[in-house]
Amino acid sequence: MHEGFLVYGGFRYLKLATLLSVVAIAVYGWHVPPDEPNGGTWLGYGLGSIGAALILWLMWFGIRKRRYGTTDTLQGWLSAHVYLGLSLIIVATLHTGFQFGWNLHTLAYSLMMLVIASGFFGIYAYARYPQLMTENRRGVTTDEVYNEIGELDRECRQVASALPDAIASLVLVSCNETRIGGSVFRQLSGVDANCGTTRAFDGIRDLASSAEATHGADIRKLISLIGKKSTHLRTMRRDVQLKALLEIWLYFHVPMSFALLAALAGHVLSVFYYW
Repeated sequence: MHEGFLVYGGFRYLKLATLLSVVAIAVYGWHVPPDEPNGGTWLGYGLGSIGAALILWLMWFGIRKRRYGTTDTLQGWLSAHVYLGLSLIIVATLHTGFQFGWNLHTLAYSLMMLVIASGFFGIYAYARYPQLMTENRRGVTTDEVYNEIGELDRECRQVASALPDAIASLVLVSCNETRIGGSVFRQLSGVDANCGTTRAFDGIRDLASSAEATHGADIRKLISLIGKKSTHLRTMRRDVQLKALLEIWLYFHVPMSFALLAALAGHVLSVFYYW
């Protein structure tokens, strides 16, 4: 998917975005305003109009990607979204004439750059994290790992039935108090500081010496089983972490896009009010 939209149509939209940027730079270099360059010249208005139109068109992508049954492909729209979004850096910066200040106009520009920056991270996420997720699970599906964890819990309970109550209770802690996922922070961190399986593993090892004489084989088997479960848990928590990283940027990108739209509306209205 990530390779497809970046190279879509033989880099069609990269070429279009490059052409737009080159033309904008060339006209900006040719243009000699009566005063210093700014958004109030005819070129400034022209570049501003192009930039505003691009922003509105790019935001349409969020609606377009949820519609089906059209002849054009989603990859084409995504490719245009990426490359024309990058061309906004050139168009909008030249529109400002490099005149910045503590005002609504600079706020709109800053929000636009933040939206583009979050989009950069999105491109990286879709290009990198799916591969890492596959490598992390070593080709095994999520359901298969969860099924293996469930089977290990069943075996642990079976082995613990013949062991002292203190060890059996720790096995129940491992089975009943182990969570994968949870809060946003826990998902992004990829760890659970209060993991029931970790606590059970440490507790069983502490009790192992006192039960070794009469239950040595069962204790060693139980430690091996919980060790395998811990390995699977690390795999799945890493998988959840990568999925969270793959999606978290949208929680910045989308709200900031709407904030940009509001700031852009204010910017345009104020320009026409003082025109």
